[in-house]
Amino acid sequence: MTITKDKFAAFNYVLKDENGLELDSSTNTEPLGYVHGRGYLIPGLEAQLEGKASGDKFSCTIQPKDGYGERDERLVAEVPRDRFETDDEIEVGMMFQLQTPAGPTIATVVEVNGDKIKIDGNHEMAGKVLNFDIEVVEVRDTTEEELAQLESGCGGCGGGGCGGCGGEGCGNCNN
Repeated sequence: MTITKDKFAAFNYVLKDENGLELDSSTNTEPLGYVHGRGYLIPGLEAQLEGKASGDKFSCTIQPKDGYGERDERLVAEVPRDRFETDDEIEVGMMFQLQTPAGPTIATVVEVNGDKIKIDGNHEMAGKVLNFDIEVVEVRDTTEEELAQLESGCGGCGGGGCGGCGGEGCGNCNN
């Protein structure tokens, strides 16, 4: 069986940047599981997985436009401290959800200078060339339960395949 739309697939991966620095890996964790063709992966990686079968191993390079997009400096802004709805100390690396005209988005604090907080709404991988080493470990039909979750609007875990919720629901589901 090969990876095609609505098939459940799981794979192990190592992600490196252009300099060979490891950015992420499924080593020592569960393989990453998802339902193919539903937008759970970056477009370039999903395209590379199309047609692969269990046991396939390959490497691929994903350009920013097919990954997390190019960096957009318009998403970097300095915000007054009083715009944050928290009394906690604000530190570099903290993430906040913002309401934008396009809907909610996440921004990361990149600099704190007194009452001025610089935030960045770009994804941390935006603008980066991504190099993946992939091993497909499972390809199967999606279960009725997984399809029901997808139809109900759930799927933040790729149909229950993320390690964070153990397949028991991720807080985005109605279960």
